[in-house]
Amino acid sequence: MLNWSKIDTVLLDMDGTLLDLHFDNYFWLNVIPQQHALKQGISLEAAKADIMHRCQAVSGQISWYCLDYWQQQLDLPIMELKRQIQHKIKVREDVPEFLSALKLQGKNLIMLTNAHPDNVMLKFELTDIDNYLDGVISTHQYGVSKEQQSLWQQVHNEWQFDKQRTLFVDDSLAVLNAAREYGIGHLLAVANPDSQQPNNEFSDYLSTTDFRSLI
Repeated sequence: MLNWSKIDTVLLDMDGTLLDLHFDNYFWLNVIPQQHALKQGISLEAAKADIMHRCQAVSGQISWYCLDYWQQQLDLPIMELKRQIQHKIKVREDVPEFLSALKLQGKNLIMLTNAHPDNVMLKFELTDIDNYLDGVISTHQYGVSKEQQSLWQQVHNEWQFDKQRTLFVDDSLAVLNAAREYGIGHLLAVANPDSQQPNNEFSDYLSTTDFRSLI
């Protein structure tokens, strides 16, 4: 269990941590391949294979998360397509109570996401999740993703939090590993980022499927 008396700052991922990842998975695994197939006049299977190849080429890099990059790569109106299914954007049901409790404890709540700023603003517009936060960081401000040590160095230099008294919450193993390498003192994995998919297993990290069990 977490020792909240040793935590001042909580860094929170957005997609899969504060929000249900189902929207993003549905968008990238269904909507985009379908639109790519139509645009290029190819089969859905060929479209999926092409997108997978393009994703693998930039995995873990800021381009992987960049809507401008994918709009250029695929020649598709990414934000317009997102808005067509924006009804799928949902706050995790355990999040409001969790964040409210942390605020009452005086914790500094900062969202740290790889999501593109346009994506962040769309989700704030529809969920008001930003009302719980003391700060918002999109890694696009720094031009490098959470998987990279240089991102952690830049964020730490600007925000000046105590690494040993900081909790970082994320659903990505690669990102959690990067945070641990940088020396973040407390780490928590989200095992059920997508409400429509089976839970993930994390052997090296404390994990949760319901934030309310931690308060």
